[in-house]
Amino acid sequence: MKTKIEKTNVMRFLDAKKAEYESYFYDNLTLTSEELTNSIEVDIDAMFKTLVCEGRSGQNYVFMVRVNGELDLKKAASVTGEKSISLIPQKMLLPLTGYVHGGCSPIGMKKQFPTFIDEISNFKEWIAFSGGRIGCQIKLRPKTLHNVFNIIVADIVSL
Repeated sequence: MKTKIEKTNVMRFLDAKKAEYESYFYDNLTLTSEELTNSIEVDIDAMFKTLVCEGRSGQNYVFMVRVNGELDLKKAASVTGEKSISLIPQKMLLPLTGYVHGGCSPIGMKKQFPTFIDEISNFKEWIAFSGGRIGCQIKLRPKTLHNVFNIIVADIVSL
């Protein structure tokens, strides 16, 4: 018998847009980032984490940064037009986005914030990011993400 997959908000959004994607569920307690990238067949530079920040103005922003990279706060401030940017406190993530730490996705938040993705995504055939739940990843083509979601490609990672 086939197991029914419980859809996340991310999957429902992508389904509504008729977007092609693959979902992967895994045991996040025993799988490293490297093992996960191998199992879903993307390289480490194509696996993204979602970071939520606040600008000095009080506006929130979302940044998709490769898991082996680090958000450059100066670059982030520059692309948003803010004087400075900082990560929001972890305790604010759930009330602000509807997602818990480790399961935060740029898609399906309570409110949509301006969203930026590391420019390396333009050079990848496939990218992966949180499916909106701990232990769930979504894999799709960057072009698909751009077609269904308002996202800005930018230089936001420190080398």
